[in-house]
Amino acid sequence: MSRLVAVAPALPANVYPQEQITEVIGPLLVPPGTSPGRRTALDRFHAASGVASRHLALPLEQYPGLTTFRAANDHFVRLGTELAAHACLDALSAAGLQPEEVDYLLFTSVTGVSAPSLDALLVERIGLRPDLTRMPSFGLGCAGGAAGLARVADHLTGHPDQVALLVSVELCSLTLQQGDPSTANLVSSGLFGDGAAAVVMVGDAHPAATEQRTAVLDSRSRLYPGTTDQLGWDVGDSGFRIVLSAGLPKVIEKNLAEDVTAMLDRHDLKVRDVGAWVVHAGGPRVLDAVRDSLDLDESVLRVSREVLAAVGNLSSASVLHVLASTLRDAPPPGTPGVVLAFGPGVGVEMVLLRWPGEAS
Repeated sequence: MSRLVAVAPALPANVYPQEQITEVIGPLLVPPGTSPGRRTALDRFHAASGVASRHLALPLEQYPGLTTFRAANDHFVRLGTELAAHACLDALSAAGLQPEEVDYLLFTSVTGVSAPSLDALLVERIGLRPDLTRMPSFGLGCAGGAAGLARVADHLTGHPDQVALLVSVELCSLTLQQGDPSTANLVSSGLFGDGAAAVVMVGDAHPAATEQRTAVLDSRSRLYPGTTDQLGWDVGDSGFRIVLSAGLPKVIEKNLAEDVTAMLDRHDLKVRDVGAWVVHAGGPRVLDAVRDSLDLDESVLRVSREVLAAVGNLSSASVLHVLASTLRDAPPPGTPGVVLAFGPGVGVEMVLLRWPGEAS
């Protein structure tokens, strides 16, 4: 078992209302000469996204000039490292720990690439030890934050005296595909935002692993056969082009309950026993699918919908922002919680938590 010590979300300083973003990027995606119906569709998708505002890596007026994969990826490395450093230092400060105390670092992203990866760039920048163990991850997509919690917990089970740091950076706006009026591109251009998050976790033998820390009890991963064309990237000359199927919510609604139930069964728990649902803010239809599959009351998804409205879908960082907000709300002592996120595969990552204290 391991413990969550601190969660720190981070967002770029450039924040805009959804309507302003639509006004600026609309002509980039649907250029003059394109069928007028495509612009009507873009406006409709953006308005129905559940997003009220988003933070962007670059000032909005710079996006018309972002026309090459190289330029976008250069921004990712520079700005992503800055945002990751900010999140990591905030999380460590909240945990009362110093960077040199970190033994294990897991980095996840799906919106940019670099070698050395951003986790390596963080070592000197924030004062991490050069002998810490690093594990960069690419390809888990929106599931990366939940998978990161699970894999860090796995590491700490075998290294119970260690401190681990999970960091997610997603600069989704840098993947904007100009001149592509496809439905997937129009939908994603209104849904995804930019952000990062860092989580400090410790093993049970570490002095910071007190009973006042949220415990990570278990995790489960599942890939759904025949769904590899539902979600992901089509990588081409212009960079990352979104693959986003309208059938994704149906995949979730059909399969999720069985997998969540299987994880809960190992701990003699039922869906009704779970007092906190930390669900990746993937979009209105994704949240609806989770609610309907598990027969949840709409109120339990309030935090996820609030995060979606405030910052959009932050890919792997999204569920960590929801986790940070949930921790601030302080669920009742002893409450079981479930973290859920979905990514390419299609895959679902689930993590079982227990809030500190004894249930009344």
